[in-house]
Amino acid sequence: MRIARLTAPATFELDDEPEPAVTPDEVLLRVAACGVCASELDMYRGLAGHASYPWYPGHEVSGTVEEAGAASGFSVGDPVAAWVTTRGFAERIAVRGEYCFPAADVPLDVALGEPLACALNAVELAAPAYGDDVVVIGAGFMGNLVQELVALRGPRLVIVADTRPEALERATALGATHTVNVQERSLVDAVAELTDDRGVDVAFEVTGVQPGLDVLGQVTRMSGTVAIVGYHQGPPRTIDLAAWNWMAFRIVNAHFRDVSTILRGMRRGMRLLTSGRLSIAELVTDRFPLDQIDKAFRTAVEKPPGFVKATVTP
Repeated sequence: MRIARLTAPATFELDDEPEPAVTPDEVLLRVAACGVCASELDMYRGLAGHASYPWYPGHEVSGTVEEAGAASGFSVGDPVAAWVTTRGFAERIAVRGEYCFPAADVPLDVALGEPLACALNAVELAAPAYGDDVVVIGAGFMGNLVQELVALRGPRLVIVADTRPEALERATALGATHTVNVQERSLVDAVAELTDDRGVDVAFEVTGVQPGLDVLGQVTRMSGTVAIVGYHQGPPRTIDLAAWNWMAFRIVNAHFRDVSTILRGMRRGMRLLTSGRLSIAELVTDRFPLDQIDKAFRTAVEKPPGFVKATVTP
């Protein structure tokens, strides 16, 4: 089988490996899609990251069970979303059955349970309540997921901020009550106007860059919640901690390393997808075969017009 290996910055190679053997508690998946995650892009560009070369990226996997261990809980032919930590950009992958979740009738190219779990866990931890005013800073793929999940919790206002007009148009289509192009208008001023100078109850930063953090505390009310969802790699970031202390913010680090939390988020996220309560079909915009994985990553870095999310479809 073929598997993609990152050997140096912006340099992928395709290796031929034997298909992985399956233990009794595992399944062998024929990979249908693996999403390109923003957390992998700095490593791809050689800027930063948690791994070293050579590296086998890929953790947003969906696929069909081709072989099922006796204790896996699945049968041959079952469509699933899977949690893995690496080696997802491959034709086949062995996964423990407890790390797989039924995809039912959801098309596998949009059954991306892992990023959905990240967004769901972030929203659940931040805990916006009925009637709350919420701001989402960043209208990319993860920002869109956060926005959709926030909407299920019954907020009064959902204000979405970004620099790209097309991203804000998409946010409006997804149900944002207000959008703000921060290149044209101050988000602080817009939020003050919409909330009678009070600030929002919950603010989500989903940019992964310093300007998103800079404005996060400025739009949130005293004793409100600031949630850091963006994946911050590279140079150290700064916050105005004196101001955050004075404002008595509840600070939510919306990143999760506990496996049980990740799996719980995937289970709940896939329930929302398979029940039709949530859809990400319009958010997966760019699909590439395995031998074009480099183009998939370059597209995710460059974000051309119309881009939201890239996947590789072996």
